[in-house]
Amino acid sequence: MSLVPAPREASVYWITGLSGAGKTTTCRALVSALRAQGRAVVMLDGDELREALDARDVHGREARLALAMRYARLCRMIALQGIDVAIATISLFGEVHEWNRRNLPGYVEVFLRVPLPVLEARDPKGIYARARAGAAANVAGIDLQVDEPRAPDVLVDHDPATSPEAIAARIMRHARANSRIHAP
Repeated sequence: MSLVPAPREASVYWITGLSGAGKTTTCRALVSALRAQGRAVVMLDGDELREALDARDVHGREARLALAMRYARLCRMIALQGIDVAIATISLFGEVHEWNRRNLPGYVEVFLRVPLPVLEARDPKGIYARARAGAAANVAGIDLQVDEPRAPDVLVDHDPATSPEAIAARIMRHARANSRIHAP
């Protein structure tokens, strides 16, 4: 007889978009909403993961792809233990999206699509300004080719009137409608 209960079914919420799209803010709002529903959830952020994995200088396509696959495998490991994962990451590679769909439990792909001029105006880290000045290379969406998700579960087109909480509620509605989470 096993004394360890079987893990509950978990989901991975993969929130993607270019730098400055609002991934981290949306992810925080989603984590708050999931926790309010009594869900155990871990939040992963691409910038923090780069720091934790000592991958701050990973910028070329192949290196970024390998890093995104590490993120995906980490999400899988956590979710298989019955803990939801909400991750905010650029990771705009078709290979990663396909792997995620095949391998991540309860996978919910969220794409925050924001026009480049809006991102360049926001530019909280100065990435786009440095790229335009020639001081940064391999900037996703500028000189590094990215793959927008082909069929994200939740596509969020930029609308300045839409709050991160409203986006989180939309993600939750999608998950509930697809039996990823159950209403309390």
